[in-house]
Amino acid sequence: MMREYIQRMKGGAEAPPGVPLSEVFWSWLGSVLGIGICGYLSAAYFEPRASTLLIGSFGASAVLVYAAIKSPLAQPRNLVGGHILSGLVGVGCYFLFGGTIWLAGALAVSLAIALMLLTRTLHPPGGATALIAVIGGDQIHDLGFLYAFVPAGAGALVLLLVALLVNNLNGSRRYPEYWF
Repeated sequence: MMREYIQRMKGGAEAPPGVPLSEVFWSWLGSVLGIGICGYLSAAYFEPRASTLLIGSFGASAVLVYAAIKSPLAQPRNLVGGHILSGLVGVGCYFLFGGTIWLAGALAVSLAIALMLLTRTLHPPGGATALIAVIGGDQIHDLGFLYAFVPAGAGALVLLLVALLVNNLNGSRRYPEYWF
């Protein structure tokens, strides 16, 4: 009885396949280095100058570029282009509609999605990059359109450089699948 119930809850589908420990290791190494370097550079060089190199959307980017390296959403064009374009859209929406944060946020995310789709740079963390431009507070707002390039673009480039190194150290992994 319980077994049938569990099978029905799963919809009859099997669980996703397991991941080899070597894949877990390389994904871990890439993410600790990528996020760690962004965090270190931010603390040492950017934050003393009222800027940052570390935004929340990079956590989701790390999942893609270090653990889902074959995904079209994880490729360099998507990683860098998605963050920069979304940052520009988010800042623009904040400047135009920032008096109504819920409207600015909704427009920032939806327009960023549309622009990423139109430019073939879809990177889901870009939606968060756009939203952070709206709700990020004075430190982010004071950056203006620079936010799209630092931290969004520069941080994405750091993640990309680490991904190129770590994802190609092991012969069984190859990144990127394509550049453009």
